[in-house]
Amino acid sequence: MAFWYFCSRMSKLLYNLSIQLLRLGFILASPFHSKAALFVSGRRNIFSKLHSAFLHRKDEKLVWVHCASLGEFEQGRPVIEALKEENKNIKILLTFFSPSGYEVRKDYPHADYVFYLPWDTPGNAARFVSIIQPSLAIFVKYEFWYNYTHQLKKSGAQIISISCILRPGQSFFKSYGGLFRSMLHNFDFFFTQNLETQKLLESIQIKNSKIAGDTRFDRVMQIIREGEKIADAEKFKNGQRLMVLGSCWPEDMEVMAPFINEHKNSLKFIIAPHEITESFMKDIEKSLRVKSTRYSLHDQSIEDFDVLIIDNIGMLAKLYHYGEFAFVGGGFGKGIHNILEAACYGIPIFFGNKNYEKYQEANELIMRGGAFEVGDYADLKTKYNSLIDRPENFSLACDVTRSYVEENLGATRKIVDYCNSQLRK
Repeated sequence: MAFWYFCSRMSKLLYNLSIQLLRLGFILASPFHSKAALFVSGRRNIFSKLHSAFLHRKDEKLVWVHCASLGEFEQGRPVIEALKEENKNIKILLTFFSPSGYEVRKDYPHADYVFYLPWDTPGNAARFVSIIQPSLAIFVKYEFWYNYTHQLKKSGAQIISISCILRPGQSFFKSYGGLFRSMLHNFDFFFTQNLETQKLLESIQIKNSKIAGDTRFDRVMQIIREGEKIADAEKFKNGQRLMVLGSCWPEDMEVMAPFINEHKNSLKFIIAPHEITESFMKDIEKSLRVKSTRYSLHDQSIEDFDVLIIDNIGMLAKLYHYGEFAFVGGGFGKGIHNILEAACYGIPIFFGNKNYEKYQEANELIMRGGAFEVGDYADLKTKYNSLIDRPENFSLACDVTRSYVEENLGATRKIVDYCNSQLRK
């Protein structure tokens, strides 16, 4: 018993030390890296800001929704909006770990409060929970923080994880992962994306879960139903066949630039870089031997260009509407970005083959014939031609992506029904 107590204490010390080292790393990097600077400045005086925001709070119940970044926000968004619609007397606190989420959505109108999440230290967690006093805490996808979940459990708040997806190789399921498993045991309920995650939870004696699927399907379908048009994109397309390059990185452009140059007479292209930097946009322009323009220029003759480069954030999900094909970036690097935004429009999807295996929707769409992993330019050209030369293959890919989204709708309703039942208690 003493040995296990010692191990537990050491695990907590190492965890808290790692958080402090991570915090220090961002501080040291902040003068040289803009994103690190936002990590630091966004959390400066955060408890004073929280005290001010919650000073005149009334007796409404508070739902705290935490997202790592922008992608997880899109998963939490349909739940937030449904909860606000169905519970007029609640307040929503939305927090982000990353600047790429907070800086884009700090003015999100359906949240009453939007903040960075203070670093997960014992003192910060205790102070944060005592200020906000939530009735319900919702952590999106794979956000698990030891001190926050521990303090929430102590406070009596309900804690749930939504769109949760886990893999066997994670620390939760290793012999040394006792501290990490204890984070999961702090949760009251898990809404998982798939059966594998549910079985992994059961393997560590967690049975309070339900397979609900991924709320991103509901979000992308919501975007379609809103039907917002982009006039300049429609003018640029000008009735021609088009491919949208979404969230692309330099590694993606190494494959796409020669493809664009070769297909300038048969395809138009919209390019949405993952990071909007002047240097990357100039690199894109230099790699192309076709007429290109930037969206911000709003050129009167935009339809005369072959490539439209999107130099702002927030339009991508709507731009796929104008494509007959999509190439989603990230597959040659840290991992592909959101392919569901393209799938909901019923178009074939391409992405790099270096890092996609951990994404359930990518694997399933490949197996069904709606998505295609590519290794290089020659591979992309071959797979693209298989769709162009055989119209039945193109039709199948379109049907697959569209039906895949439709089959997976409904996660939001399952989660919101549970949340409503907890809020009524």
